[in-house]
Amino acid sequence: MKSMGKFRADLVLKNIGQLLTMAPSDGPKRGRDARNLGIVEDAFLASKEGKIVALGANSSLGNQVDLLPNAEVVDVKGRVVAPGFVDAHTHLVFGGWRYEEYALRCQGASYLEIAERGGGIMSTVRATRNASREELLQRSLGFLDEMLQNGTTSCETKSGYGLDLQNELKQLEVIRECNKLHSVDLVPTFLGAHALPPEFAHDRQTYIDEVVSMLEPVKNGNLAEFVDVFCDVGNFTIDESRYILEQGIQHGLMAKIHADELENTGATELACDLGAISCDHLIKVSRKGIEKLASSNTIAVLLPATSCYLGEFPGAPGRRMLDSGVCVALGTDFNPGTSTAMSMPLCMTLACSMLGFSPEEAFIASTWNAAWASNLGGVVGGIDRGFVMDVVVFDASDYREIPYRFGTNLVDTVIKRGEIVVEKNKG
Repeated sequence: MKSMGKFRADLVLKNIGQLLTMAPSDGPKRGRDARNLGIVEDAFLASKEGKIVALGANSSLGNQVDLLPNAEVVDVKGRVVAPGFVDAHTHLVFGGWRYEEYALRCQGASYLEIAERGGGIMSTVRATRNASREELLQRSLGFLDEMLQNGTTSCETKSGYGLDLQNELKQLEVIRECNKLHSVDLVPTFLGAHALPPEFAHDRQTYIDEVVSMLEPVKNGNLAEFVDVFCDVGNFTIDESRYILEQGIQHGLMAKIHADELENTGATELACDLGAISCDHLIKVSRKGIEKLASSNTIAVLLPATSCYLGEFPGAPGRRMLDSGVCVALGTDFNPGTSTAMSMPLCMTLACSMLGFSPEEAFIASTWNAAWASNLGGVVGGIDRGFVMDVVVFDASDYREIPYRFGTNLVDTVIKRGEIVVEKNKG
């Protein structure tokens, strides 16, 4: 790696106005650490073969780095450079849209009322079951293109719109294929317990047993890293969720849980008791749940775009969680029914304006902590020697512009594993 005391590099970014390293450390950040962006001003950043090899003051570039033949040098011209966003909660692979439900919701229909009319998750299940593998693949690749344009370089994504073995495996296989074909790295989650199919309405235990039986082919096929359950009113109970998650853990999967979104059920406490890597949504989380999170390693993944979309204001008690010492991450919850957002900068704005985050906390939650919530901690989400060279150049001179410029995509350049994959303003 070194030559004559220098690091050899095939890509260098120079004249960086603000380099947001996220002050890499061991594990997710909470409290005061969750506001430390580790900013290096007037900086450079260098990589070789997709890994970061050097960074520091721009004036020291010549002393630290030797350029390899055909190396690329990018003059950032005083812009902001940060780690690529990690979207910690998405539902990428699905058929159809649900715009008619959005119109009903605008007229006052609730989430549960829409589901009782045959809409909601089951509407997407029908469309996903009817869609071919190739149709799902092409749609998903298009969604990933848009995520990448908004600076997302990694994301967690779930099945859960199949609700039978054939179609759950179909979704997970599409995720695997997307991972091979697209620049965005995907972390797959098995969410067979997303909803109870109507054909099992009077035989819940049979479907729960069927979900558990899916775990073996999912694990044997190396199709998922996580098992997830929608634990909430109208979906799966605490006892049902515990059973499914414990079975998933026994099969070697890590646990996540959709928790306390519609009502407080104690799902957050269950996540902490099971040592889940994250519990997500938390709009209705209790004070006890927050206290348990603060004393655990489970990360709270908040989804402010969903709260906004559903008219659940202000959403999860993010400020209280942060002040209580909870590790907090952010995700878009991209899905066809309750959040069609694919932009992490938009989620940062909503986290600041709705949930009481500071811009610094929003950045940490969208990069460093989101990486740990997606089993990518210490690999992406920060900038340091040995990390993957996944970075975004923003057309901004100060990092606070990114959440401040509501609805404006300030992403100029995206670099994935040391390769420029988005370049909007050449020259």
